[in-house]
Amino acid sequence: MGMAGLAGTFTATEHRLANGLRVVLSEDHIDPVAAVCLWYDVGSRHEVPGRTGLAHLFEHLMFQGSANVHGNQHFEFVQSAGGSLNGTTSFERTNYFETMPAHQVELALWLEADRMGGLLQALTEESLDNQRDVVKNERRQRYDNVPYGTAWERLVAMAFPAGHPYHHMPIGSMEDLDATTLADCQEFFRTYYAPNNAVLTVVGDIDPEQTLAWIEKYFGTIPAHDGKPTPADGTLPPVIGGELRETVYEDVPSRSLMAAYRLPVDGTREADAADLALTVLGEGESSRLNTRLVRHDELAVYAGFGIMRLAGAPSVALLDVKASGEARNEDVDAAVNEELARFAAEGPTAAELERAQAQIERGWLDRMATVGGRADELCRYAVLFGDASLAFTALDRVLEVTAEEVRAVAAERLLPDNRAVLVYELSDEDSDDDTDGDDTDTTDQNDRGDSNADDAEGQAA
Repeated sequence: MGMAGLAGTFTATEHRLANGLRVVLSEDHIDPVAAVCLWYDVGSRHEVPGRTGLAHLFEHLMFQGSANVHGNQHFEFVQSAGGSLNGTTSFERTNYFETMPAHQVELALWLEADRMGGLLQALTEESLDNQRDVVKNERRQRYDNVPYGTAWERLVAMAFPAGHPYHHMPIGSMEDLDATTLADCQEFFRTYYAPNNAVLTVVGDIDPEQTLAWIEKYFGTIPAHDGKPTPADGTLPPVIGGELRETVYEDVPSRSLMAAYRLPVDGTREADAADLALTVLGEGESSRLNTRLVRHDELAVYAGFGIMRLAGAPSVALLDVKASGEARNEDVDAAVNEELARFAAEGPTAAELERAQAQIERGWLDRMATVGGRADELCRYAVLFGDASLAFTALDRVLEVTAEEVRAVAAERLLPDNRAVLVYELSDEDSDDDTDGDDTDTTDQNDRGDSNADDAEGQAA
């Protein structure tokens, strides 16, 4: 089904309960399943210094029981009903989602309402200590003790200066996790886990009238909370104004060059143009960087360039090149800069632009074709941009972008003086010279795009 067909097939209706909860319903009877998705407008950008990691800690605590759901029962109820579920945390939001057989939608709604309205009744010092240890262990396993594990955190800390709300990752620091008290958690929950700070979407084989009645029944009595502070301003100049560089000597599989470039804020035509530029340059076998670095010059075994879209701060372009054999990072760097300069001068060819638009279309279709993906997109546009229906027209906007706009954003942003660079050299080359980075280090650098900012858990494991 083509884009126009898909966008035309699905519609959404928006509602608002008296307590401020925004509700988006999208009916689709193709399969007997439905997705329930909740986005809370809280992420690591809302945290205060000294208490980083609270947003992500809550993503764990939300699966530890609430007023009428004890221990691990949220998982048990959903899975025994034939559903699947999870939650993720990013800089900008925390989300929770279930995909259920259609006749079990009421159960998912009841479960989400029970923890929105009654989590604090079950939150104890013991459950906090337990999940604090789980998160600290996750930090060790995913960030501190794996090759390149702290790369993304180091880059973020360079690209967003100290004091900026995006300077730290959602995982938080060990010290802050240790310092977090039960009172901190109670205050955080009351402030951010309020119905008027959330969007609930239900997508799939539903009766909208019945679904809205259930939502009113289970969520309608949860009181609103009006004390949410305005998040710190995330605006920054368009370019960093000079290259920032750190070298890390570590026992890693290969030398590596990684970089973060400041890009236009999400929700703008310029961000879509940047997405297209990065797709041409670094997405897939036929991309310019892969062709030059991996296939032609044989300087690298992997070369990728992707976008992390951010709505409250500049988006970020993530460059990740793993050098091959004896190849030097200096040569990799020179080749990258040469390719970016050529692209900034010439822009994409007509064929490249068409292929990039097709790649982005395929990703959009994949997300919109599942009830869970569509529910998540509707939440995203409602929370970050105030209008869920923008999800249905997102692709139209990408397809309108011209080759000249793509070239222009590359010329403005993909410059040596607009990047934070992280170079990994092998530890036996200079074991004395360690990095000057800070101790708050993080992420799965092989993930690209939005997933870099998400700590997707899989708590059942």
